[in-house]
Amino acid sequence: MLNLQQNWSRESFIAFDTETSGKYPIESEICEIAAVKWQKGQIVAKYNQLIKTSQPMDQEVINIHNITNEMLAKAPKMTEVVDEFANFIADSYLVAHHAPFDLGFLAIEFEKKGLQFPERPVICSSLLSRKVFPNSPNHKLQTLIKYLNLSSGQAHRALDDSIACLELTLKCFEKLGPETTLQEILELQGGPIWWKEYALSELKKASQWNAIFMALDNESEVYITYEGGSKPGRERCVLPKGIIRSARGDQLVAMASGESLAKRYFFAKISASRLK
Repeated sequence: MLNLQQNWSRESFIAFDTETSGKYPIESEICEIAAVKWQKGQIVAKYNQLIKTSQPMDQEVINIHNITNEMLAKAPKMTEVVDEFANFIADSYLVAHHAPFDLGFLAIEFEKKGLQFPERPVICSSLLSRKVFPNSPNHKLQTLIKYLNLSSGQAHRALDDSIACLELTLKCFEKLGPETTLQEILELQGGPIWWKEYALSELKKASQWNAIFMALDNESEVYITYEGGSKPGRERCVLPKGIIRSARGDQLVAMASGESLAKRYFFAKISASRLK
């Protein structure tokens, strides 16, 4: 049973991280996933898995995490390991650095397999560190690793970043004190982060956006009527690339016809859509 009045020191935590083939869910995929479980003062379990993507990754992305297409050639697909990962994280509170990014990718994979989302709220070590360590030059994970002298490992690899995220989170907890409750920690980061907030099922219920999801599946263009921007209320042709679910407003990432750079369109301002 969920008890947010419990002291953090009495709970178990799993820090996790994903590496991906690009910036946006749907357009891009998870290429590595890892997690480390902490309980009673020590790491008690680790999970790490490379994931085969459906399309080869661009060199620009490979340069970031140094995961090559050759490394993924014999790796399992995400559909083959998501159940295993779900079982690994099932009984603990979850932590991630920039948690909304990882949840945006993972929630879609859980939906695809019809898996139930974890019920516990997620802690974001990035948001928490801003409150606990406000004097850090910035709150990127690699900066905080140097600022707090944490384990560095290989940057942008899922297991090493998971370990660093866990160490950072524990540093935050220790500074707050052993009697700090989970509720107080969630309030400090700005409120709880729930898995269900990153599911696509709620967006798909709105009939005015049906054509957008069909276009995403077909990788085709779609007409949207957008009530924002310089031409509010006018229909425009776009090629959808991905979706960002956010507390600040869900957004469609798409390239307008004839343009080379993707733009973001708030779903709340898309009043209609139709297939081209």
